[in-house]
Amino acid sequence: MAITAAQVKELRELTGIGMMECKKALTEANGDIDLAVEELRKKGLAKAAKKADRETTEGGIKIVTEGGNAYIVSIGCETDFLANTDKFTVMLETVAAFLKENGEDSKEAAQTMINSDYALEMGENLKLLDYTIVKGEVAVSYIHSNAKIAALVVAKAGTDEDKLKQVAMHVTAANPEYLNASDISEEVVAKEQSIQLEIMKNDENMGKKSDDVLLKIIGGKMGKFKSEISLLEQAFVIDPNVKVKAFIGENTITSFHRFAI
Repeated sequence: MAITAAQVKELRELTGIGMMECKKALTEANGDIDLAVEELRKKGLAKAAKKADRETTEGGIKIVTEGGNAYIVSIGCETDFLANTDKFTVMLETVAAFLKENGEDSKEAAQTMINSDYALEMGENLKLLDYTIVKGEVAVSYIHSNAKIAALVVAKAGTDEDKLKQVAMHVTAANPEYLNASDISEEVVAKEQSIQLEIMKNDENMGKKSDDVLLKIIGGKMGKFKSEISLLEQAFVIDPNVKVKAFIGENTITSFHRFAI
């Protein structure tokens, strides 16, 4: 039977083997992907294929900043043992450089490179989880020591980069959802109010009060709720006595991004 390009592509993604070898294996297996993988494994060519269904819950994040632009790459693997090795770090840096040079359209090519150059050697399923490009005037990143949590803060030109680094550290720890309290939609607030109302109704003492009274009490709590999920309103983790906006300036940060594996 005729072997399609889609079949070859699928087998390449599973095994990291070259196109011609994949086409040959599929031809011999009469187009049966599973049988082709099995035969490649028998030949010692597809060590990673038998692990392709394993979850890649470990891995690492790499952020490259250049001027106001940032290039964020995350690669997943199966074990933290591999993720903490020098060879995984080198691979992460190499893939980040490849993607930065070739652009977002090169994700598929990057995965192919990972499969062919690293998966067999490392003996684990490796997946390009994400590649993101963020553009701005000033971009400062922070990657936690385990390389599984990272943050990027984008700000206006002239903003103190050392302070931005500390804010990025704060983002990894506090995990804010919004930049400003004003960014929170009415739907989000209404949903939280309904949740709090049900909590109070189920409370032995508060449940005796009328809905109108409870809603007034909840309304007073919404300011705190908004502050807790808004970066600029949060208490700064390095100095909880001040808010983030007091530390960095209320109108300096334009966006923030948090990444995790």
